[in-house]
Amino acid sequence: MSIEQFNYCEIPAAAEALRGQVREFLRENLADFPPLARADSWMGFDPEFSRKLAARGWVGMALPKQYGGADATPFERYVVIEELLAAGAPVSAHWFADRQSGPQILTYGSQQQRDFHLPAICRGERFFCIGMSEPGSGSDLASIKSRAVKQGDKWILNGQKVWTTNAHRAHYMIGLFRSSDSDSRHGGMSQFLIDLRLPGVTVRPIKDLTGSEHFNEVFFDNVELTADDIIGAEGQGWHQVTAELAVERSGPERFLSSMALLKTLIDVVGAAPDKLQAKEIGRLTARLVTLRQMSLAVTQQLQEGQNPAWAASCVKDLGSVFEQEIPELAQLLTDIAPTAQGGCDHALVLAHLMQQAPSFSLRGGTREILRGIIAKGLGLR
Repeated sequence: MSIEQFNYCEIPAAAEALRGQVREFLRENLADFPPLARADSWMGFDPEFSRKLAARGWVGMALPKQYGGADATPFERYVVIEELLAAGAPVSAHWFADRQSGPQILTYGSQQQRDFHLPAICRGERFFCIGMSEPGSGSDLASIKSRAVKQGDKWILNGQKVWTTNAHRAHYMIGLFRSSDSDSRHGGMSQFLIDLRLPGVTVRPIKDLTGSEHFNEVFFDNVELTADDIIGAEGQGWHQVTAELAVERSGPERFLSSMALLKTLIDVVGAAPDKLQAKEIGRLTARLVTLRQMSLAVTQQLQEGQNPAWAASCVKDLGSVFEQEIPELAQLLTDIAPTAQGGCDHALVLAHLMQQAPSFSLRGGTREILRGIIAKGLGLR
């Protein structure tokens, strides 16, 4: 692996042309959306907003037109989601279906699975969650223990997933299970499409420090699936999920989660910052520009059909550090104390993100796992 994976690249003009349309849409639909709500970033859940986006062709836009998509390029999708995230739009309802599940079904799913799921995703009507992490496994997916056992023409699922975002609101999960024994830690795994309404599925939300419920535990107790519910080839789950993670770890959501706070910080500092404020806000801005360019470089590799797992891990790791430092610096740069109620917009957003920020280095892979991938890519392990 090489630092040259982050060569400078520009967004093509055809993709950039979408930016004005998205901004106008956001002005019309989020005019009264308060800063505290924008602080939820891509965790804000609003099915009606998702359906409005879908009506504009901006959900599942990278999927083929025959399923309701737009055959959009990765850069066209990048422009749309960058604007949505920078504005703090509530995109969580459709997020995983748009970013991962739809493309995963398109690439590895059967024609029956594509015909059933993809049009509903593009209409903003079907929501997905991702079942990867387990208790005791964390981001080390090779150590998962949940099992899928084949019995005749059925698969029987048993086990548990944890930190599953939106499982309590999603219609379906794409879950990774051990489907056979293997001498390799990475072998014997398969992905399954799971209707979360099936008997034997139990979803338990996990409250975070703000009292919000985004993460979940999901239990499987003799859940019956049909032979048609496996995605891709049996035993190829590791290959499929690592390709999926390159997309999950490299987008602008990996460094824009604290944008609402950066905006309120700039507002309260105003046009005449002191030397420390000017220095630190300038430093944050420079890092933001750099992370954006790294993310665009990964997007270029994805458009070329590559699997940039190493580069994506770099974006995720550095992006999480950036997102978590913003609440710390915001406390240093002003005398405004965080408050959960009754304060100004900046105080409310600061309190919210101080409590949310610890989770930023959990979702999408812990820092330890990501740095292991980076070290391996650099030939250090």
